[in-house]
Amino acid sequence: MTAPYEWNPMPHTLDVKCSRCEQRAYFEFAEIVRIKEKKDIQFFKDSDQFEYLLCQDSCGHKWHGALFFLGLHGRTVNTIRELPDGYVPSDWAHSQYLYRNSNLDVGSIDCDRCGLRQLHQLKWPQDAYYQIEYKGQILWAFHRETANELKEYILSKDRDRTKFQWQSFLLHVPTIFLKQNAREEIVKKLEKLLR
Repeated sequence: MTAPYEWNPMPHTLDVKCSRCEQRAYFEFAEIVRIKEKKDIQFFKDSDQFEYLLCQDSCGHKWHGALFFLGLHGRTVNTIRELPDGYVPSDWAHSQYLYRNSNLDVGSIDCDRCGLRQLHQLKWPQDAYYQIEYKGQILWAFHRETANELKEYILSKDRDRTKFQWQSFLLHVPTIFLKQNAREEIVKKLEKLLR
């Protein structure tokens, strides 16, 4: 896939190339909650657990938000403490659905190989760990699970997306990667990445 598709939403977590060692690292999107009252803004600005962000919606209205980076706090909201009245830690939990619910491209990166752990501004698909080049085009996957499904989908004869958990992702695979004469080369490259 040569570009990130706005109508192909991204999951909460991705496999990315570590900016330090180039190995597979874990990226997790930050969660943002609207700050309900002006008196709470200073709490979130002063907090060592949150980042304050002044946001603007599509109509131009400004609102105050509190960002929480799960990847920097043990990947759990249970580390959140001492919130103002009206907030609970689960407000910053990822939704139950597979896909993220904000359009912010900020999160945290965590690399088991070199120990890098920091805030990260996502550049997709350049940051994708699972990406291959074929005839000048880039085919990418969100993470190991989608890379495996992508490989199986390309190998399949009937191309029935309903057999796959990530069927909406597979719906947007460009035709150049699905042609019969591309199958063998693409599958070899994907298998090499998955090893």
